[in-house]
Amino acid sequence: MSPWLAASVALLLGLLPCGWVIYRRTAVDGLVALQAASLLAVSVLLLLSQGYGQPSFADLGLILMVLSIGGGLVYARFLERWV
Repeated sequence: MSPWLAASVALLLGLLPCGWVIYRRTAVDGLVALQAASLLAVSVLLLLSQGYGQPSFADLGLILMVLSIGGGLVYARFLERWV
């Protein structure tokens, strides 16, 4: 196992606390955890791209980053009714 793949597995474990916060805490805390989870997912895809030598994973990661910013803004817009 290359160091790139080991680092991606370590970052995948970081998604577990984010999922717990999204499930158990308030909506605002969930929004912050959602943004942190998207950052971790992008990092995992970029590390997998290096580990497997597939540039398409890097493209997926960059597209996910752009879409997650917009998704977070839309989610925050829906939250403003309850916050």
